[in-house]
Amino acid sequence: MRQFYQQYEEWVGLPTDQAPRVPIPMVQPTAQVGDPHLVCMWDGDTKGGSHSAGGMVLLSPARTLLLARGIQFPQMDEPAVVELLVLREAIIWCVEQGLSEVRFEGNAKVVIDKINQADTRDSRLGAVLEEIGHYFRTQPGFSVRFVGRENNRVAHLVARKALSLYPTMSRFFDFQAWLVSRV
Repeated sequence: MRQFYQQYEEWVGLPTDQAPRVPIPMVQPTAQVGDPHLVCMWDGDTKGGSHSAGGMVLLSPARTLLLARGIQFPQMDEPAVVELLVLREAIIWCVEQGLSEVRFEGNAKVVIDKINQADTRDSRLGAVLEEIGHYFRTQPGFSVRFVGRENNRVAHLVARKALSLYPTMSRFFDFQAWLVSRV
């Protein structure tokens, strides 16, 4: 905790004209030096039987925070489906931003394995897996990979906040300013 607060104090002391940096304990580097890809972290969260939400966080190759967005899914409570829907929304969000080199990082190993193996046999996930597969085939600069929960905490934080705001927020909510104030 001492190390976190020290890094946080250093981060808060940055000049305001610099892009905000997420403190090291929140986002561990998962890229090699010189990696040109933006990173879109994503995560879903459910509230027992009533609703779900997701968080998407776009980071520069240097791991500075660019954008953060939350999304809600009323009456959706199956974790694998929620994770997949959040990833689909993150992909669409990046396409809408005109981005072409993005690595999507999440901690839903089962979902990521199905995408990477082009396995669409699951009746619950098949149609969405097909749609996501189409994006990855038509966007050669897009990729997806598994990262552990400790490396996906920022997206999880946004998902939890979006979940807590149900039903007061619209379907999408930009969380960049809130996230910067939290870290």
